[in-house]
Amino acid sequence: MPDPSPFPPTAPPPRPVAPGLYLVATPIGNLRDMTLRALDVLAAADLVLAEDTRVTAKLLAAYGLKARLERCDDHASARAAELAVDRLSNGAVVALVSDAGTPMVSDPGYVVARAAIAEGLPVHPVPGASSLLAALCIAGLPADRVLFAGFLPPKSGARRTALEELRPGRQTLVFFESGPRLADSLADMAAVLGPRPAAVARELTKLYEECVRGTLADLAADPRCQSPKGEIVIVVGPGEQETASAADADAALSEALTRLPPGEAAAEVSRALNLPRKPLYKRALELQGR
Repeated sequence: MPDPSPFPPTAPPPRPVAPGLYLVATPIGNLRDMTLRALDVLAAADLVLAEDTRVTAKLLAAYGLKARLERCDDHASARAAELAVDRLSNGAVVALVSDAGTPMVSDPGYVVARAAIAEGLPVHPVPGASSLLAALCIAGLPADRVLFAGFLPPKSGARRTALEELRPGRQTLVFFESGPRLADSLADMAAVLGPRPAAVARELTKLYEECVRGTLADLAADPRCQSPKGEIVIVVGPGEQETASAADADAALSEALTRLPPGEAAAEVSRALNLPRKPLYKRALELQGR
């Protein structure tokens, strides 16, 4: 009988790896999540820049690979950038990896990539595992507009100030957090952002993977969110659209009328404040004294 599988029996053959800097995503827990292209690049790399060379050495060993490793953490990124530019200028293949996931998403590597770009050297992404995207996929919250806010400040006062800046936005928010600070961060989010739906994703792709869903206040009180172990991602749904006041509408119309005729000004404010256009047009004429 013919094979019913829609997939070919073998993967596409590897392509030669051209010289350049490759930002290589690595598994966030499950070693089976390494991509074939990532393996091709690491096998061909003349140099691998790693957040922690010991972690990357174990990763390479798991796939039977060997490479020259150099450290590229927050303290060594400047030296790593100089080394990378020198090797790239001489036609080398240089790979940059973090301990887990996609480089430069709250991980070192920015200095290296910027240095290569400034010198006009080729820089290529090698996509793969990402805890940010994995959490967003399973949170069950809107993913059409997303703001990644990384790690919040460790102290409550600074954390609430940062959250206040994010509160007016109408997009889903994604944060990284540590286990010991999780409950306090969720409590501050509940106090500042209000009763928004949220999800706490922990140990994604690993044996004890978990995703806890509820309102921010419910999650702050949930025993499962009291100093859990492992890598944690918090996904917070968008808040309710606040209705603009008449004063807000007048202020927006007055500003728009300095640049646009009444009809266009009303249309612009209608889109910005989610208000009906006809009353805004009438009010725009009144503001112009017509």
